Amino acid sequence: MSTRTRTTEERRHEIVRVARATGSVDVTALAAELGVAKETVRRDLRALEDHGLVRRTHGGAYPVESAGFETTLAFRATSHVPEKRRIASAAVELLGDAETVFVDEGFTPQLIAEALPRDRPLTVVTASLPVAGALAEAGDTSVLLLGGRVRSGTLATVDHWTTKMLAGFVIDLAYIGANGISREHGLTTPDPAVSEVKAQAVRAARRTVFAGAHTKFGAVSFCRFAEVGALEAIVTSTLLPSAEAHRYSLLGPQIIRV
Repeated sequence: MSTRTRTTEERRHEIVRVARATGSVDVTALAAELGVAKETVRRDLRALEDHGLVRRTHGGAYPVESAGFETTLAFRATSHVPEKRRIASAAVELLGDAETVFVDEGFTPQLIAEALPRDRPLTVVTASLPVAGALAEAGDTSVLLLGGRVRSGTLATVDHWTTKMLAGFVIDLAYIGANGISREHGLTTPDPAVSEVKAQAVRAARRTVFAGAHTKFGAVSFCRFAEVGALEAIVTSTLLPSAEAHRYSLLGPQIIRV
């Protein structure tokens, strides 16, 4: 590391980089690495939290995704993949006796689709072309792909065709993703058209499970489509601190950290 003293901006940029690369940061370790006092690091973390880049925990912080814009499906397929695979496997364990399942757009829901059992009849409803493709040749699985306008970044359908089809169904279990989830603002996403599809899926489902990486927590986007209390369960990883998970559980859902 260079002996040149970093500016405040450079130091905070480095803290965010490390947090995103490793999943969390520790005040003591950062102070030693950056050559500054622990109180300086704590001040940096407070400022970064104010800007929505990290969420502080006891002794450190974890990164928050930028929920103001969408990343492409291809990018999501390279980010936190082992964590997302664990989450997907745990989410499938909640299937129970569901016969009809909605699987949302996004990489983690795609992993859920791939992990669904193939030895029992299932009807999967989805707006996601990749999810439909992953299940199209699965033995006892019937796939219903919702029609509509296909969005290029996510390869999922939206608009009134999609929501009208969804409105006619009663679905046993919906696996939902989001760009951000917070206790204050619920589940959010940047695009109003996507938000409408997600909201309709939640309305159509008897049970709703949110599955997402720890970086989703604390992020807030433009369009709110569900409250945390509408969820039966939240499935994430142990990188979400237990104290933060407990705060979400007080709103109603079971919290599963893997």
